[in-house]
Amino acid sequence: MAKSQQTYEKKEKEKKRLKKREEKRKKKEARKAEAKEKGPGIEFAYVDHNGNLTDTPPDPSQKVEVEADEIVVGVPKQTEADKEAFDPVRSGKVSFFDHSKGFGFIIDSENQEKYFTHVSGLIDEIDENDNVSFELEKGQRGMNAVRVKKK
Repeated sequence: MAKSQQTYEKKEKEKKRLKKREEKRKKKEARKAEAKEKGPGIEFAYVDHNGNLTDTPPDPSQKVEVEADEIVVGVPKQTEADKEAFDPVRSGKVSFFDHSKGFGFIIDSENQEKYFTHVSGLIDEIDENDNVSFELEKGQRGMNAVRVKKK
């Protein structure tokens, strides 16, 4: 005699699936009933002069005429006047430097950020509490101070 292919676990899964389907159907019917009670919402929506949706028409006196050729789609081109003068050289103070391991940290004088520096990025020999000038470069774990010179 052959064994039944229907196991207890399969029966339980089927019961759960049917129960979920029934719950979903009940929720759908409840939403439909709620929508009938509330009515059909805003049948016709307007956009006022601020760009908000309303159910009343906007005041024609506040209407602004816009020429189609004045609308710019895309990023405007940068001119020389728009560009800011950026000085890559920053100044700061050496907060820590270990000569035996060859690395240290510099605190930027402008924003008080702490930047890592390595002996390979030094131009002059530096010690703790020295005022230095440096440039920033993206490293593996953040920004690193490179081309470090004593002031």
